[in-house]
Amino acid sequence: MPTEKTPLDRMRLDKWLWAARFFKTRSLATQAIDNGRVKLNGERVKPARDVKPGDRLDLHLGEIDWTLTVRALAMQRGPAPVAQALYQEDPASQARRQRQADDRKLATNPAATIKGRPTKRDRRQIHRFTDE
Repeated sequence: MPTEKTPLDRMRLDKWLWAARFFKTRSLATQAIDNGRVKLNGERVKPARDVKPGDRLDLHLGEIDWTLTVRALAMQRGPAPVAQALYQEDPASQARRQRQADDRKLATNPAATIKGRPTKRDRRQIHRFTDE
């Protein structure tokens, strides 16, 4: 068991994902790994698989795809700047995430396409239009 003074050379994948703040809990990280949303060096793995600096991770979280290189390991979950120092995102992955974010901004509001009872905002617009 490594002490606090000795540097880590490897750790569990689910624990690293939790420490790097990709998931709020280790159990959520474990579920994502079990569901195949996390790949280590291009392969589907189990949550207990060891990760070490230099490994490549492919994450699919919701609509967002990440491609990362593990830079460091941390036994504790720290603040966001410390967590961001644990990995380096590929430039192609950053560009893809930016395009996905831009596409989401340009997408129509899903509530506007639903037919049925109008929202409070819709009712105000109807009243303005009908001069009531």
